[in-house]
Amino acid sequence: MSGGSSKPPVPVAIVGPTASGKSALGLDIAERLGGQIVNVDAMAQYRGMDIGTAKPPVAERRGIIHHQLDVLDVTETATVARYQDAARADIERLLGTGITPVIVGGSMLYVQALLDDWSFPATDPLVRAGYEQQLADIGVAAMHRLLAEVDPQAAATILDTDGRRIVRALEVVELTGKPFAASAPTIGEPRWGTIILAVDRDTAALDERIARRTGQMFTDGLVAEVEALCEAGLREGVTAPRAIGYAQVLDYLDGTIDLDQARELTFIGTRRYVRRQRSWFRRDHRITWLDGGDPDLLTTAMRVVGSD
Repeated sequence: MSGGSSKPPVPVAIVGPTASGKSALGLDIAERLGGQIVNVDAMAQYRGMDIGTAKPPVAERRGIIHHQLDVLDVTETATVARYQDAARADIERLLGTGITPVIVGGSMLYVQALLDDWSFPATDPLVRAGYEQQLADIGVAAMHRLLAEVDPQAAATILDTDGRRIVRALEVVELTGKPFAASAPTIGEPRWGTIILAVDRDTAALDERIARRTGQMFTDGLVAEVEALCEAGLREGVTAPRAIGYAQVLDYLDGTIDLDQARELTFIGTRRYVRRQRSWFRRDHRITWLDGGDPDLLTTAMRVVGSD
């Protein structure tokens, strides 16, 4: 499946919960196959958001080319539709040159948009503006309750703090007369015949890794990173300032919480996100699940990929 193989390359996707070990396995597989990494972590698209997204530093990428990293300024809005177009183009270009794309990340909608035939419903600026004004008037919690009334399934999958996605779901329901999920694709054969692996760990072990990672982020200078990003317009962004870790540090800088609270809330927010990732990916019957604690993880993964 590498560039030198007689067989045409097939993409390999490595998904699953945060802090499970996806990035390391992705590098190992890309190195073994002579492939290149295609990022599928929404917040890793942002330039300068390095520590809080656990983005692999350039020095640790083993010379492997990464796509869809550092492609947005923090003032730009990250959208699934933009990512879908750009990442598909990257993958098709790699396949056309005989290189294996190794897709790595855990952003659920981004993964599904990339691997499935997902056409996004049209938007209506007037309808959206109405819901955005309602959000400003009554707050995100009340909007989430409104969504739960008209589309319980969407409310169950969208965080009650994610005003932007709540507004979008309400807009789609109003424009289509159907639940937000009705616009999502049916899970079938993945695009390009992609082999999908997921890395997970025992819950207690993963919680410990999340706690260590969170502490290390603050030790490594997350607060200074956020301060620098504020100079670049972070507060004016729509999606970037809501990223886990960044939102909590902004609250700390605003004086609404102290640093210990910011650290603890980052840990709690990450752990909560992990539960959503597990629930989402466990529904996908195409995935082969791997234990991130397996000492022979790469060997096991390559056996699934079919190249050892």
